[in-house]
Amino acid sequence: FGSSLQARQQHSIRCGQALSFLFNMQAPMEHRWSPYEDNGGTCMGVAGEDYAVLVADTRMSQGYSIHTRDNSKVTKLTDKCIIASCGMKADAITLHRMLKARIVMYEHKHRRQPSVVAIAQMLSTVLYYKRFFPYYTFNVLVGLDDEGKGAVYHYDAIGSFERVPYTTSGSGSSLVMSVLDCQLQKLNQTVKTPDLDKPQVVELCKDVLSSVGERDIYTGDYGEIFVIDAGGVVSTKFDLKLD
Repeated sequence: FGSSLQARQQHSIRCGQALSFLFNMQAPMEHRWSPYEDNGGTCMGVAGEDYAVLVADTRMSQGYSIHTRDNSKVTKLTDKCIIASCGMKADAITLHRMLKARIVMYEHKHRRQPSVVAIAQMLSTVLYYKRFFPYYTFNVLVGLDDEGKGAVYHYDAIGSFERVPYTTSGSGSSLVMSVLDCQLQKLNQTVKTPDLDKPQVVELCKDVLSSVGERDIYTGDYGEIFVIDAGGVVSTKFDLKLD
């Protein structure tokens, strides 16, 4: 009986040592890597009767670090079509190069520039082709259609798109959309007010982006305004908060 009790005591000691060893073990260190990074920024597009406006900021950041304060998110594709991409800058550069190369191929084959409707469909096809390892970009395509009317297209990362009267994308999009709903769509307004003309829309977009820069740390530094009409694309620049 004594030897049996001693064996039990030794077994209990060994179990206690084993449990103590397990509890005192350091948790394994995990090294994670992601192929994607959101570099922030905000853009918005508005379609008018015979014009379209695209506004975007120029800040490119990562976390709490600002990589550059003067990096455009916008690329001119044709004389009547431009694109802005928020999300991962590296993917945006690659996507814009791909689109410009395809447009050059189209011009060589058809002896004319593609319409904004054709570019909108092509962009959707390019994004959907990469759906299993998508471009981490959230795009706004703006231009004039064949009838001379403003056209704005909103995209998700894998090519689902919609033609809309106005839209926004990027880190400050939730702050932009409610203002555009109120001032352009005039939702829930009981007093009828006249529609905004082109200069008023441009000023509205400037005010909205300036307001977003006050609340969103990923939006700021400078804003770019692109106005597309029958005469082509005209761009201007204005200051935002630098902090």
